[in-house]
Amino acid sequence: MPDRPHLVRAVKGTRDLLPPGTLLWQRVEDDARQAFEAYDFKEIRTPILEPTALFARSVGVDTDIVSKEMYTFEDRDRESLTLRPEATASVVRSCLEHGLLADGGIHKLYYIGPMFRRERPQKGRYRQFYQIGAEVLGSDHPLIDVEVIEMLESFLRGVAKTGVGEFNLLINSVGCGRCRQEYVKLLRRELEPVKATMCGDCQRRAETNPLRVFDCKVEADQPVIARLPTILDYLCPECRQHFEAVTGELSRRGIAHQITPRLVRGLDYYTRTTFEITSGALGAQNALLGGGRYDGLAELLGGPPAPGFGFAIGEDRLVETIREASRSIAGTPDWEEDSLHIFVAWMDHPAGIASNDLARELRAKRLKVALTYEPMKLKKSLGLANRYHARFAVIIGEQELASGCYQVKDMKTGAQQEVKREEVAAYLQERLGA
Repeated sequence: MPDRPHLVRAVKGTRDLLPPGTLLWQRVEDDARQAFEAYDFKEIRTPILEPTALFARSVGVDTDIVSKEMYTFEDRDRESLTLRPEATASVVRSCLEHGLLADGGIHKLYYIGPMFRRERPQKGRYRQFYQIGAEVLGSDHPLIDVEVIEMLESFLRGVAKTGVGEFNLLINSVGCGRCRQEYVKLLRRELEPVKATMCGDCQRRAETNPLRVFDCKVEADQPVIARLPTILDYLCPECRQHFEAVTGELSRRGIAHQITPRLVRGLDYYTRTTFEITSGALGAQNALLGGGRYDGLAELLGGPPAPGFGFAIGEDRLVETIREASRSIAGTPDWEEDSLHIFVAWMDHPAGIASNDLARELRAKRLKVALTYEPMKLKKSLGLANRYHARFAVIIGEQELASGCYQVKDMKTGAQQEVKREEVAAYLQERLGA
């Protein structure tokens, strides 16, 4: 016999999401849509493939994302393409390309989908990962920053009906192009005598983009970073006023936050407000989501001025956090059971035709129904109904066909009721609350 070929497995850093686990993903995404649409956000879907220049110009050539992590290749036309590592640049590109910003006004958009970065896989981090995000384009008003953060807090507290445990909002301002330029000069001078003692990445960042030094996670570099001046002390009057308006309104609305002067985020396009939300359930790498303002991004991409504010949630990490939080809640969450509304049990071929007709009728009413494709003894059929976590079983055999009444069994209580064939759908809908 020929050797069996090796099993082809998923690419390192990617994974299959399987039922019933995908039920929680669906719940999270449904909750996100509901929360965002309450604030008048509408869904946008952009391509997974983008021109490499889009991210080099927006994210920044000196960031780790562009310099180390992007999946980039040439297609047959020798055009450089990249699997999107993030979605904000794609959303802004789309709005510019299709003229959404030409008429002014405020545009609120959200997205859900996969992103790609070649980084070291670890808990909650994958090379194909998923983000839920939202962007507001067309205004630099500080109330936009506050409203989006308020929307996020509301979503996180109610997501999947469990919440995500305790989380913390960290917020900072990285200023505008004017005040940040002066601060970067100062930072470069402060780093000059100490950069040789820092890690290789920080030595490079000190020359190319000193703000990125604050992204460093190397423990030995933290005492040096802690002594560096912070940008909050060097904001121009307009940026200071904007930041105070944001934090003041957050306080007025009762949204707890922690001003974190060394929070800069990892992308070059951020201006003014930057923020992160962290969760203790995630361990050392505790960032659940992040975002901020990017008032100059549209111009970087060749468009007219269009201030923007947005965020991205790491959906993989959010799902894991919800699972962790749910372990302290009594009972089994409904998203952990691949539940079924109705199992139709039939014993002979004439009953098989009637069973398929009933299943079609019930499915048209948006009920979840399963049945076998071959006749099966009643005991085995009811065993399958239990295995599928069916709420009810409808039993159809020769006697039921003759009488025109089907047996409906409550799989939780064991109670069984005879129901006229034409009333079965209404009977089940009422008891399922469908």
